[in-house]
Amino acid sequence: MPENIGVSRRELLVGGAAAVALGPSLADAAVTRRSKRGRAMRFAHLTDVHVQPERAAGEGMAACLRHAQEQKDAPDFIVFGGDNVMNVDGEEGKQYASVQLDLWHSVLKAECSLPYACAVGNHDVFGNHPVDGKKWAVDAYALPDRCYTIDRAGWRFIFLDSTFPIGDSYTAKLDDGQFEWLAAVLQQSKAETPICVVSHIPILSVSAYLCIEETPKVDWQIPGSWAHIDAHRIKDLFKKHPNVKLCLSGHMHMVDSMEYLGVTYACSGAVSGNWWKGSYHEFDPKYALVDLYKDGSFDIEMVSYGWTPKA
Repeated sequence: MPENIGVSRRELLVGGAAAVALGPSLADAAVTRRSKRGRAMRFAHLTDVHVQPERAAGEGMAACLRHAQEQKDAPDFIVFGGDNVMNVDGEEGKQYASVQLDLWHSVLKAECSLPYACAVGNHDVFGNHPVDGKKWAVDAYALPDRCYTIDRAGWRFIFLDSTFPIGDSYTAKLDDGQFEWLAAVLQQSKAETPICVVSHIPILSVSAYLCIEETPKVDWQIPGSWAHIDAHRIKDLFKKHPNVKLCLSGHMHMVDSMEYLGVTYACSGAVSGNWWKGSYHEFDPKYALVDLYKDGSFDIEMVSYGWTPKA
């Protein structure tokens, strides 16, 4: 594993639109308050796009990208949280992997004018293969590696690969090599540099309890594919590094936020909602706008972008 991979080549693709001057509003007041707090940057967290030719998913992805970039207080960076394509992890998905990936890139080229970075999701691992499948994802999204870092606006982003293939399925954990890499990155990071960790599958999540369709009769039974089974050793590692402030994830297609031992773990719903069929549980298609501040604090705003299923 690399000790610290720098900025992705996607960082060089900087674009944007000129701001439009409008009269005083609540939004203006919010921007003023953020400025006084010393905002370092704003980014959009778009996770679980699950783009595919069916269900007008490409149109939905385009609508979400436009909505995020047309905000009056628009983001200057986009983080894709994994599961960018519908599925290349199963036999059916493998048969048209190139179709899904081509659609992803064509929508991105047409609609995204901002720099971006991606996490690897379970649906992005070709054939669910622990080595070749991960390499496919790295190449498909032009990533530095399956786990890597980006330093931006005084914050450090750490992107993790939380999918651990087992046979025909997977669980959520860091392999030993990746955990050692993470420990080294945290050790080498300056104590005054706040850190945002991005993983596709949540390290900790309230949604892992409420995603269960039936009320437990005796004990909670939470699958290891829904949240990290190695959460104990990850939280023990984070406890040694108080500059770890925020852990963002997706995967659950639900929205939650919890704080544990000084770290906030937040799940940002899904751009695709119920896999492009409307709402999943109580959550319609969404993305998150995240404000990061120089003092290590942050704000998260969940945004519905008004997408409805297409016949």
